[in-house]
Amino acid sequence: MSGMSMLRPALPVSSAPWVAQVFSAKTVRYGGVVRRSLRWVEAEVGRAEFEAEVRRRGWHLVECNGQLVVFCTGQPIRVLF
Repeated sequence: MSGMSMLRPALPVSSAPWVAQVFSAKTVRYGGVVRRSLRWVEAEVGRAEFEAEVRRRGWHLVECNGQLVVFCTGQPIRVLF
């Protein structure tokens, strides 16, 4: 390209440091669960961005009593009672 370096595209949201912090745990790799307080998510990440990242991965997100619980699997989940 005539002496110019190629520009790399902007990194996707998923490259943000918080993604590594939240979704790098061993439990995530094995389809486990991750729990974060809603207050933490809103302060550090933003709820919409957090939800978008979980949705992008095809996982499930549940809110209960000020906590967000991510089921790190695309498989169906059931609430038993």
